Order: sequence, then structure tokens, then C-alpha cells
Amino acid sequence: MVNRARYLRVVRFFAGAFLSIIWWDLILRRVPGFKGVAEKSALSRWSAIARRFRQLAVRLGGVLIKLGQFLSIRTDILPPEVTAELADLQDEVPAETLADIQAVVAGEFGRPVEQVFAWFAPQPEAAASLAQVHKARLAASAFAGGRAAEGDSVEVVVKVQRPGIEELVETDLAAMGTAIQWLKLHPLLARRVNLDSFLAEFTATTRAELDFIAEGKNAERFAADFVDDPGVGIPNIHWDYTTRRVLTMENVAGIKITDFDAIEAAGVSRAQVASRLYRTYLRQVFITNFVHADPHPGNLFVRPLPPEAGVETDASRPFQIVFVDFGMVAVVPERLRAQVRDLLIGMGTRDSHRIVQAYADAGILLPGADRKRLEEVHDVMFQRLWGIKMGQLRQVAMEEAEFIWREYRDIIYEMPFQVPADVLFVGRAMGILSGISTSLNPDFDPWAETLPLARQLAGEELTRDWRGWLDEIGNIVRLVLGLPGRVDRLITQAERGQLTVQAALAPDTQRTLRRLERSVDRLVWGVIFASLLVSGMLLHLNQGSTWLTSAMFVGAALSLLWGLTRRR
Repeated sequence: MVNRARYLRVVRFFAGAFLSIIWWDLILRRVPGFKGVAEKSALSRWSAIARRFRQLAVRLGGVLIKLGQFLSIRTDILPPEVTAELADLQDEVPAETLADIQAVVAGEFGRPVEQVFAWFAPQPEAAASLAQVHKARLAASAFAGGRAAEGDSVEVVVKVQRPGIEELVETDLAAMGTAIQWLKLHPLLARRVNLDSFLAEFTATTRAELDFIAEGKNAERFAADFVDDPGVGIPNIHWDYTTRRVLTMENVAGIKITDFDAIEAAGVSRAQVASRLYRTYLRQVFITNFVHADPHPGNLFVRPLPPEAGVETDASRPFQIVFVDFGMVAVVPERLRAQVRDLLIGMGTRDSHRIVQAYADAGILLPGADRKRLEEVHDVMFQRLWGIKMGQLRQVAMEEAEFIWREYRDIIYEMPFQVPADVLFVGRAMGILSGISTSLNPDFDPWAETLPLARQLAGEELTRDWRGWLDEIGNIVRLVLGLPGRVDRLITQAERGQLTVQAALAPDTQRTLRRLERSVDRLVWGVIFASLLVSGMLLHLNQGSTWLTSAMFVGAALSLLWGLTRRR
């Protein structure tokens, strides 16, 4: 189910863009006399590519819109000339006709729109790449057991898939498959990313976005993850009015997160919005492991709340960050969760060794990677970039690039990483988030926002370790307490000649065994002393001074005294 004309059109664009990059950035930059020309024309060339892509995406829609939206928000890494060309894609998606949308609704419910909804807005509230949203009303009797007054209704929003979107998606995925086959010809890229796996993951994720039943369940899971956070809003799903191609949900009206003037006019602090959004994503990635993977500005809203709402904020007015569109979600796989937490703890504590170890444990490092050099690179990055605000990060990074390239050219050239496909979507979400946070607050400090969660995770890990250590110490103590009896039985058997090795021992075996017995006895009491002392110290650090810690210290002292003075 591929539209051949569309496929060829998309492939031609990718081919032209790749050839331009190869010619200007890989060939001419290495030809004496042309390097300066290539560098001076870089911005204008990239802007022209971005402009042509935007025009193509607006005409064709589908997955191309999603790709453009992702790139348009990367203000942290892409020059403004490029992001400005793509910015209009957030609002420039043409809407389907009302008749076509109503036909989809009627086909899903088997009856005309007027018999499904009490009212259905003729104009869409938003038009996205795969669907568009209309306001509607449901008869209140559906929720009041038929006791509501005639004419009462409940306002909702209805998300309806574009007609024929399946064919467009399959065509775009086929074109992307062709482009990825070209990318695989680049040895460094093919070595670091399993492009086939990435395409399979992207294909599965994109197709899942066409199942609104799954999207509704994703929204409910997300709501459950944040049920204790009044600063996050998730729309309720009306399941009786939801099918695979039509999703009806609570109307959670708010201010678009990039409408900065409206946010400020409502009395909400942009800096607080950036901080809460960032903390919300940290929780998704590192705590709940279930990530809203499509956080472009059309899916994020700020909803001002009355002062009595109880949502803590330094702003003059409390607010919620409202998430919509849960078609694209990412799950941090079980096999990587411990490593992801270690990575955050390492970042928060500036522990380069722990970060590199997390890479290795996650299977991200290529075989033979020089870990010591990687640790050195991270140390330098921490020294030179720690505390830099988001708005300054790109400029400072560019200034530091020459030093880092000169000192660590070997690591940068090799780039010994291979990125699992199921992690790329988490990275995509965090990349978009980085751009939004920078736009909301150029003085946003990601380091300061990361530290509290890193310390929390480190504390939880230490608590778990203490409990593990205490369990292990208990096992050791039980084992050690049993050693004197075992040694006594062993010696008794030896003295009685019941050991098969007795005949091979020298005549002074009995004297040797007694010296061994005394040595083992002292070792046993030494281990008991150390175990009780360490246990007391850990309990004191974790719980403070209690009767149990005092008992541990007294027991340690007594065991040491007994071991030193005891004679056999």
C-alpha cells in the first residue's frame, strides 16, 4: 500500500540533500581553496534545504511533518536560520475538509455525526500530521443516568484520523527505508547505530500512533504515573466514544507552551514552566520509565489555575503543564533501567567513572573502547561546561570545541558508541525538551535541576546498599559463629584419627593443629568484631543513634576483648 508518485518525490528530495552535503561538506571542504567557500555558504545552503523540506512537508503531510517538527524545536543545536524555516510546521499543516472528517466518524460508529455527538465544531482546533482535533459536546444524559436536563452537554475534544493516512504513512516509511539504506553506506554511522533496528522501531512506533485505543491506554497509564502530582494535567478518555480512528477525551484547554506572551499575560512564570517541564521528563525517564516521546509545542499546554489550587510554584499564579497526544511513547527497557539511573547519578555527582561504566553495562560502548580516555573527556566537559545556562551552552560549546578537538581528537574521531534503537526515542524526546526549555528560559540551568533527582536516586541506592550490606553481614556473622564448632569437630576427628589424611601428617600433628585452632579462633572473633563494628557504623549513619547501634558497638568491643584475652 505505497503511493509510488509520493515515494519517488520524497526519495528525490533526500537524494538531493545527501548529494549536496557530500559535495559541499565532505569533498569541497578538503579541496585547497574551496574550504572557505564551503564554510561561508554553509548557513545559506542549510537554510535552503530546510526551506525546501518545509514546503515538501506542507504539501505532502504525513511522517514528514513529524520529522520537521522535531528539527524545528532543536534551537539548542541547530542555527536559528534553520529552525526558523521549519518553525511554521507547528501550525502550517493544512486541515482536512469537514465532510471528510465527518465521513471517518460516521464510518467508525456506523451512524451520522449528529447521532454520535450533540454538537461537532465545523472548524478544527488543531490539524496535526496524522489527525486533526475538533471540539464537540456529548449529551450530559450519557453521564447522569438520563437525569440531566434537556439541552445540557459536556464539552470534549475529538481527535479524528485523516482519511487515507495509512497509505501516506506506509509510503513515507518506505522512503525513509531507502534513505537509511544510503546512510548505511557511511561506515562510522552504520557502526554506531543499528539503522535497520532503528527503522523497525520507528515503523512500529509510527504505526502504533494510528491506533487510538492504544493511545487512550497510554494516556491512562501516564495519568496513573502522575496521579500524585497536581502540577501535571492529563485528559480523561471517554471510551464509549472512542474507536481505533476516533479518540474522544476531556477538553483540557490551555495556553500553547510556546505562546510566551500569553503565558506571561496569565501571570505564569516562564522560568517555572521550564523547570517543571524538565523535572517532569526526568521523572518519566528515570522513575516511571514511561516517556511521552512527542513533546512538540502542539502537544504541551500551560493551564493557569486559581490561587487555591494548591500547586506549589514561585510564580504569582499556579499552573499545570498539560500533556496531550500519547500516540508516540517510549518505554525505557528493563535491561537498561539500572544503567540509566547510574548515568543520572554519575552526572549529578560528576563521577566520570560511573558514567562510563553505565555506558559499558548498557552495551553502548563498542568493543575495545578506551574507557580511561572517555573518563578524561567527561572530566573536562564537567570542568568546562558545568553550571552553564542553556541559553549559553551552544556558544560556550562552540568556543570549547577547538580545545576538546585538539586534546581528544582520537576519541572524537572514533566515537566508540553504539546506540540501541529503543533508546533513540527517549533521546529524541529529551532533545525536543532541551529546545523548548531553552526557548522558555535562556537562563535555565539543567545542572541545578538535575541534582535533586540525582541525589534522591543516590540516597535510595545507598539505602538499598546498606540493607544489602546488613543482610550480607548477617550471613557472614552466622557463618562465622558456626566456624568454632566446625573447627572443633574437625580437630576432634583429626585427634581420633578419623580423617583420611591423618596418616600423612608429621608426628607433631597434634601441636600443629592446636596452633591452627588458636589462630582460627582469633580470626573468628576478629571477623565478629569487624562485622559488629561496621554494622553499628552503617546503622548510625542511616538511622542515627539508637539502642541497636549502641548494642552493635558494645558487642564489637566485647568480641575484640574476648578474642585478645581468650586462651585455649
